[in-house]
Amino acid sequence: MKILHIISQMPDLTGSGKYLQALLRYCTETGHDSYLVAALQDDFTLDTTLIDPEKTRYVRFKEPGLNFPIPGMSDVMPYPSSVFSTLATEQLAMYEIAFKETIKDSVTRFQPDIIHSHHLWLVSGFVADIAPEIPLVVSCHGTCLRQRILCPHLKERPALLSKRVSRILALSQAQKREIVTTYPAARGKVDVVGAGFDDTLFAPGEKSTPPPVELLYAGKLSQSKGVPWLLRSLESIRSLPWRLHLAGGGSGREKELCVELAQAFGDQVVLHGPLSHPDLADLMKRAHLFVLPSFFEGLPLVLMEALASGCSVVTTALPGTKEVLGNHPCNRIVLVDLPELATVDTPHEADMPLLEKKLATILAERIGAVIHKGMQDSGETASLADDCTWKRVFERIERVYQKALGPGDQR
Repeated sequence: MKILHIISQMPDLTGSGKYLQALLRYCTETGHDSYLVAALQDDFTLDTTLIDPEKTRYVRFKEPGLNFPIPGMSDVMPYPSSVFSTLATEQLAMYEIAFKETIKDSVTRFQPDIIHSHHLWLVSGFVADIAPEIPLVVSCHGTCLRQRILCPHLKERPALLSKRVSRILALSQAQKREIVTTYPAARGKVDVVGAGFDDTLFAPGEKSTPPPVELLYAGKLSQSKGVPWLLRSLESIRSLPWRLHLAGGGSGREKELCVELAQAFGDQVVLHGPLSHPDLADLMKRAHLFVLPSFFEGLPLVLMEALASGCSVVTTALPGTKEVLGNHPCNRIVLVDLPELATVDTPHEADMPLLEKKLATILAERIGAVIHKGMQDSGETASLADDCTWKRVFERIERVYQKALGPGDQR
């Protein structure tokens, strides 16, 4: 099967970027022929083992013609980015022209059997305009649903897309319900395939005997990911024997705030910056407790990576997370309930003191449990993570490709 992959972000550094890389790898392993259209800026280069550079086309930002950073699907990205809600009309026009020209040329050159685009947002809509005769599969990563709320003036494009797309890939049943509620025309087109992790990298390793208890957060350094909340919560239990590792990047004032709060702890908090997947896997093998204090997620792969690496997990009880982890009683998983949020990814300021106290209490209990009871596991985490390996997820995606192509079309 000839598959044209399209992503409006850098093909790395974010959840959707890593998802794309896994798709490219498994497409090659299973005999599919891939071609890639992606956004690019600065001096980024994609690993050439993932795809032949001759089969890649980039829409280049921060250059003449598109002299602004890549608009992020999140308003805070791990690299310099623009914000969709503040783009000028002229910038949006330049954005559309650049992507349409590149997609049209790629379709002409590659003649794909199917197109797999990422995010129910503008660029996937451009694909539907350019190649309506080619089956189009779109992955929803959650951030596209948030952008619709943040950018009501741009909502018509994904609404039209939902009528014309062949299939939509959702991360969870909760996200499927949100897609259909937001876009009724998508009813009957949404398949839940989840998202995967690389089980050749993320596996149990040798953990040190605490103290200290090694805590780990991996993701963007931002408010919506809850990093300031985590750091302020730890202030009240600073005397306990823990060390926090922060792995990830960010941009702007939100990153600066996270770094300032982290540096106030001295060597009790280690800032690693963005890590490669192999380096993150090595860090997870050493960590005892993984913390994801996010206020917004689709289905965070990093939780599966942490569980597969033998970590205990403390995470917020968001819909996708509850769906996957909530029905699996396990002594390694703690879900933190959130109050009603002020916006899609921001709590009410009045709730923050109680939230900080709540998280601090949970972390103190888990740190104590690791010290006194060790890393106990009754076996549930292995079976839970197994269904989320990329091999299993890609098998589900392949079945959706065949569904999009139609009955009897085995390519």
